Amino acid sequence: MSEIERLKHYEVSEIIEMALSDHTSFAQIKIQYGLSDKQVKQLMRENLKSSSYKNWRARIRKFGDRRENYK
Repeated sequence: MSEIERLKHYEVSEIIEMALSDHTSFAQIKIQYGLSDKQVKQLMRENLKSSSYKNWRARIRKFGDRRENYK
């Protein structure tokens, strides 16, 4: 069983909320839940609608180019 599969439903919801926030980095999610950025992206891909996931990734890329420490 992977780390993602072991998460409780409310933890998945909390991680999604944190990942969607512009104020929470992947490092903070790793500290709290032990998930790498790759695992967070996988979790988001599995739990968001395809268009929502694509928009989220585009926003992260866009802001990541502007700010060194974004996500």
